[in-house]
Amino acid sequence: MAHVRNKKADDKKATVVAKEDKNKNETEGVIKLQTYLKTIPIAKKKFARLPKRKKSPTSAELLLIDPRYSASKEGPLGLGPIVLPFLQRFNNIDGFMTLYVAAVLIHGALFAVADMTLNIYQVQFSLSRTEWYLMDFSDYIASFIVAIIIAHFGSKGNRTRWVAASCILMGLESMLFAFPFFTYEIIIPGRQSIELCIEENEKRNIICGNSVPNRSKCIYFHIAGQCIHGIAGIPIYILGMTFIFDHIPTSSCGFYLAIGHSAYLMGYLLGIVGGLQNFQPPPKEKIIEIEPAKVYQLLQSGWWKTFLIIAAISFCVSFMMACFPTSLPGAHKLRLAKRKEPPTIDRRLKDMKIQPHLKGFLHNIWHILKNPLMLTQAICKVSEYLTFNASLYFLPHHLQTQFLITPGIASLLTGAFVLPGAIIGHFLGGLIVDRLEMTNKNKLKFTLVTTVVSVGLFLLIFFVECQTTTFAGINEDYDGYGQLGNLTADCNEYCDCTTSLYSSICGRDEKEYFSPCFAGCRATKVSQTEKTYYNCSCIKEGLATSDDEGQFIDAIAGTCDTNCLKLPLFFAFYFSATVFSNMCSIPVISIILQSVPANFTSLSLGLTYAIVKFVACVPAPLLFRMSSAIACIYWDINRCGGKERCWIYDKKILVYEFMGIWMSSQLIIVLLDIYAIQIHDVVVHGEITESKTTVKDVKAQKERKA
Repeated sequence: MAHVRNKKADDKKATVVAKEDKNKNETEGVIKLQTYLKTIPIAKKKFARLPKRKKSPTSAELLLIDPRYSASKEGPLGLGPIVLPFLQRFNNIDGFMTLYVAAVLIHGALFAVADMTLNIYQVQFSLSRTEWYLMDFSDYIASFIVAIIIAHFGSKGNRTRWVAASCILMGLESMLFAFPFFTYEIIIPGRQSIELCIEENEKRNIICGNSVPNRSKCIYFHIAGQCIHGIAGIPIYILGMTFIFDHIPTSSCGFYLAIGHSAYLMGYLLGIVGGLQNFQPPPKEKIIEIEPAKVYQLLQSGWWKTFLIIAAISFCVSFMMACFPTSLPGAHKLRLAKRKEPPTIDRRLKDMKIQPHLKGFLHNIWHILKNPLMLTQAICKVSEYLTFNASLYFLPHHLQTQFLITPGIASLLTGAFVLPGAIIGHFLGGLIVDRLEMTNKNKLKFTLVTTVVSVGLFLLIFFVECQTTTFAGINEDYDGYGQLGNLTADCNEYCDCTTSLYSSICGRDEKEYFSPCFAGCRATKVSQTEKTYYNCSCIKEGLATSDDEGQFIDAIAGTCDTNCLKLPLFFAFYFSATVFSNMCSIPVISIILQSVPANFTSLSLGLTYAIVKFVACVPAPLLFRMSSAIACIYWDINRCGGKERCWIYDKKILVYEFMGIWMSSQLIIVLLDIYAIQIHDVVVHGEITESKTTVKDVKAQKERKA
């Protein structure tokens, strides 16, 4: 028994020792674990100090963070499954802006070159008014028809793909414009009227426009190209603008919108500069080398080559533009930040959504049009377009009439001052709004001030005038041998002159003549870089000077010098007025975009462009032509019996028409801005937020703070 008891005691001791060893081991394990728990956070802190490479969260991660992110569709830069890592550095708003500016430049340049080819068609085909109107304004009509449709459906998809599709359309329309110049004979060599009074004038073959071969085909190709041009511009200027607005902070929208909007005018200017090169005659060596029947191909080669170059650039830009995703990285974060900004939209549109069916779509359009901020700024945009188009139309006629400048030089000076002035005005307006971070109400005040300044500068223009020169057949009757209003007199009736070529000359009698033919001049040559004319039967008075060969000069090319030194002052005032009148463009667009909810920006901008095209672009040229026709004194009536253009205008009537259209458009902007400033707080907040504080209230507030 004792042995058994001792054995049990030994077993108990062994069990106790084992338990103690186990507890000891557990205690040591806990101590080691505590040591690790202390050292791991310290190591974590040390590693946390190291610079970490930032990784963009995936769409799934962002979806877990915020369920609203499911509508964002951010993605990489690539074409379908083809995604190159080294190109992701361009997957931002700056990379998109580079391609967007290229697309806008192409669209503006293409518009300029198409306008220049229309002038060629006008000269060569003797277009009727209906044909000219359709060929010139079919792009505006097409853009008006599709503006709201593209704005509605394009906002639901990938807007960058819509812009890429526009670039493809621009390439196709360039090929349509190029095809007639590559295939048909349009520019006929020797078609220009002879400017001297010679017997060969009576033997000229009279070719009226309707008898020109392939005339109808050329007109159809041009109209088709213009329609595609109008359709291609809508995604660029509506969906592209809203895409930019959605990917930049509200405070920086002015700068980016200014760059995109100024690029169109810059492209138009570049198109004019490039197109003017095609008017230069080819070298005589090349003309001699080819057959006479193929000279037209040499004369037209510059035009179709220009269009094909534009087409190639358009296709390249389209391919790169299609690589951008629906939303750029960081768009969702920016969208959430914009929701926290002070309200700027019409409070009645706050919770509205775009309905999928037609009735809801029309209902949304009606509510947007009821937004007074959006509607007033849309009408301001119409007035801005009227002002700009009036400058381009009336200023050449005003320069020609007031300062006796030839039509070609007047058009060149108009483009040299109006287009750069508009570009600078657009950019400065956006830059000032961006740097000062203006609210919508301050933008309205800024627009009001710049418009008033432009009106003041424009009024100063019409105090600058010069003395009218004597013009034979217009305000002088050929020394009693002719009649006022008739360029033909006894001294030139046998010359069989044409009014289709306006090439004014100044005779030694200090009178201006419509052309050397109407002055009865029979010979010409270039003397000392100046074109001179001899044996002019209508020029009988004045001091005659001789050239280097001893022959007496009767007239020189160009208008007579009236010793008027006020032309630089005129352009200084007009350039300044143009800059200030265009400074309101970017603030107006930003107010339109900010006065509606984010899902309505494309539709509101589409409505704005539809209104502009319908009111300012389509009927305005007809209004300008009708008003200028009232002031016309002498028309160009071609040999086919049609009126082509007006050469000479009544000075006073033209000034009143120009001033009335320009100033009435600007005054509309002033009145609408005053109205928008008054109702802004009521529309946005529902009440007047700016309360009037008296001196007693200010003293009471200071006492409370003390």
